[in-house]
Amino acid sequence: MKAKKSKTKMAKPFFDKMLRDPEIKMLYEQQKAKTHIAKAVRTVRTRAGLTQEELAKKMKTTQSVIARLESGTNQRSPSLDILARVAAACDAEFEFGFKFAS
Repeated sequence: MKAKKSKTKMAKPFFDKMLRDPEIKMLYEQQKAKTHIAKAVRTVRTRAGLTQEELAKKMKTTQSVIARLESGTNQRSPSLDILARVAAACDAEFEFGFKFAS
């Protein structure tokens, strides 16, 4: 009897093919970046021991702005200014960079 392929293994060739399209790849990379930014904002906030409300007050904004930043689902990408403000409010240093494929 043959072992069943996992759904992930079955989907990989499909996604690899889709990502060959430059437009789809760009949209994928944009969403991936938003997800990484959202995770980084949540991580720095929790590491600083702050609630969303406390971070918002330190940044002179609202809790809903912080929630949108941390959700990663906002249509717009957060500005460098807002990310620098998050870092400052959390007593952290904001860094930005690019990663090249080998």
